[in-house]
Amino acid sequence: MKIPELLAPAGSPEALDAAIAEGADAVYLGLKSFNARMRTANFAYSQFEAALRALRRMGRKLYVTVNTVFEQREADRMYQLLKYLAALGPDGLIVQDFGVIAMAAREFPALRLHASTQMNVASSGGVNLLSKHGLSRVVLSRELSLDEIRGIRARTGSELEVFVHGALCVSESGLCLFSSFLGGKSANRGMCTQACRRLYRQGGEQGYYFSPADLELAALVPDLAEAGVNSFKIEGRMKSAEYVGTVVSAYRRILDGLEGDREQSLREAEAILRNDFAREKTRYYFFDQAAVSGGAADSGLPGPDPGWLKAGQDGGTGIALGALLRVRGSGADRQGLIQAGPVLPRAGDSLRVHRADDSGRKTFKLGAVETERGAGQGAEPPDVPAGLWLAMPDGFNAGDSVYLIQTRQTGRRYPQLVKNAGAFKRIPGRDKAPDIELERPAKKGAPFPEGIYAAVSRVEDLYALQTERPLRVMLPLNAETAGRLLASGRQPLPFSAGEIILALDPWFPQSDEAFFGGAIPRLRALGYYQFAVNNLGHFALFRNSAGAPANKAPAPGGAEAPGKTPPRPVALIAGPYLYTFNRWAASFVASLGVSAFVTPLENNRQNLERTVSPGRRSLAMVTLFAYPALFRIRASLERQYGFGLFEDSRGGRFRLLGGGGSQVIPETPFSIVDKRPFLEEAGFRRFVVDLSGPPVKKKDYKKLMAAIREGTPLPGISRFNWKDGFYTAEQGAASAAGSPAASAAGTAAVSASAAGAPPPRT
Repeated sequence: MKIPELLAPAGSPEALDAAIAEGADAVYLGLKSFNARMRTANFAYSQFEAALRALRRMGRKLYVTVNTVFEQREADRMYQLLKYLAALGPDGLIVQDFGVIAMAAREFPALRLHASTQMNVASSGGVNLLSKHGLSRVVLSRELSLDEIRGIRARTGSELEVFVHGALCVSESGLCLFSSFLGGKSANRGMCTQACRRLYRQGGEQGYYFSPADLELAALVPDLAEAGVNSFKIEGRMKSAEYVGTVVSAYRRILDGLEGDREQSLREAEAILRNDFAREKTRYYFFDQAAVSGGAADSGLPGPDPGWLKAGQDGGTGIALGALLRVRGSGADRQGLIQAGPVLPRAGDSLRVHRADDSGRKTFKLGAVETERGAGQGAEPPDVPAGLWLAMPDGFNAGDSVYLIQTRQTGRRYPQLVKNAGAFKRIPGRDKAPDIELERPAKKGAPFPEGIYAAVSRVEDLYALQTERPLRVMLPLNAETAGRLLASGRQPLPFSAGEIILALDPWFPQSDEAFFGGAIPRLRALGYYQFAVNNLGHFALFRNSAGAPANKAPAPGGAEAPGKTPPRPVALIAGPYLYTFNRWAASFVASLGVSAFVTPLENNRQNLERTVSPGRRSLAMVTLFAYPALFRIRASLERQYGFGLFEDSRGGRFRLLGGGGSQVIPETPFSIVDKRPFLEEAGFRRFVVDLSGPPVKKKDYKKLMAAIREGTPLPGISRFNWKDGFYTAEQGAASAAGSPAASAAGTAAVSASAAGAPPPRT
């Protein structure tokens, strides 16, 4: 058996030193732009070149993260960065944006590309599609089980990379919109403010309902290696060098023991990992229990480790030192008392204090430490302090929690690799990116005509839309809706098969391939030929559909008998989760065979108009109204928590929805219905009204359609990023979590309810 690569994070030169000294085969790091950890130090260009030279001499590998989406106005900067990297030749680029794939393939074909986990690839279909476009490795989504990974390996020859340790996102990989919705700090832009780690309230109670434990798959390393995983990845570019060194050393022991005493090496590794300064651990979806939720058939699929979420545990990392018992002094003399425990902090250690109400956290380097007798419960041995007075920043009080996150000797025991960085002077140039353009759409016979497209969550919602029929309806394709549609000959529907677009969920794991691979041909035989795809793996489901002969329009209700006429050629829409924030990405997606694409929900008007030039705007579908899914979660949390409505500490109100998995949506809808006249004037003619979520009410739907017709704004809504765009450094504190935009998101639900904004969530 070939020993897999051990891949470590390097958020700083010190972390790089620790990773290599402890035995990492490769590291991944980000530069000052276009990477998914913009809040960490990252590497200056000179430091990067020094690191690249040092690692080459040692026979180690270096991968650069370019794993965020870029806007059209940033195309020149992306081109400059890729040209710079192509000249230096790192061992790989970890990328998310389809535009980077397209730009690299056309301009810098020598660059070796790896698909980021942010690309949300969880099936062999997605892996193989990327392989055909030149990507040599895929970092799989973190929500997969061991069996699903085995299934992918059996169907692809591409290199597979899997996370084995570190922090988890509660949302499915690449699908979180929460931070972006609150203030433009998008996870897809490396600016996540970790909404999943916040304290939320519901029904008089509160908890950290969406803060996952950290992943630890140490015991499963042999299984993953035997399953054919090529690279084991450790998360942690925002972690300390001490954390990186600790975790790398543990997994190095396990990998080195694969051909020796596995049990002994695992025991040694687990002992090391007990001091990794992180949260409690979980095996996540690798846990070997039957599913309690999720998947197309909701049967026999993986379920998460029951301990992956603990509402009573805050989202902080580090070794818990306890709560402050008392505080005294102020300013430079401020101190807080903690009860002494098995871990005693020392001057020079890094600590974090966390307010009990989750309203603030602060990391600081510990100054003086004084002992205190009698602070603990019961008698203490004479050589053990009962309590410790710790130098403490102002603003924290009794009851607030304290964590040890780094000890003072960090970074001093490893050889320094980044030396003489000042000798490296190269930086990206000022070249302009070559222009690229979408092909002009056909003037006649376009499969998706101009008008309003309404999306709903369930078959029953179709009946509410009869009051004002949209041009097409979008219905999610899952086990429940597929069963209803296949039986629609006995129960006629209010819309014909030709009026229904079946939308595939953006989460598409390997375990769903067989179900959809069987259901789609049967649905096509009934006249369903229009589909919205939201994951690269979906394209494999229509591999044999191109060029099928056309037939007459399907009868109402999709009641044609199978086999009487050939099915119509499949018409595909790229949904909003196949992100098209720039022309290069739109061109890549169009090349996959779609006839139209729904623009991303995070987009803004300026970027939309830059991305889609006037002659191509009939290809774009713009969402006018939605309750965007802020979290998409594979597990069913509705059953676990037993609540729907909840709120954050700023008054923002949200709803937890169940089903095969879970979604969190805001009570405040996104709406630009009043912008339709301006969009039409600019050449956009296809619009989506997304009513996904709780059941649709006829009266609410009629109010919404009236507002669209009249071009009037709805009260109590969010503009999301439509007006202000993504957060940028220039915006500063005005776009932080407590900004007017974020406050509006927190209070709009009340306004919407009072004003009767359609459709309210009750």
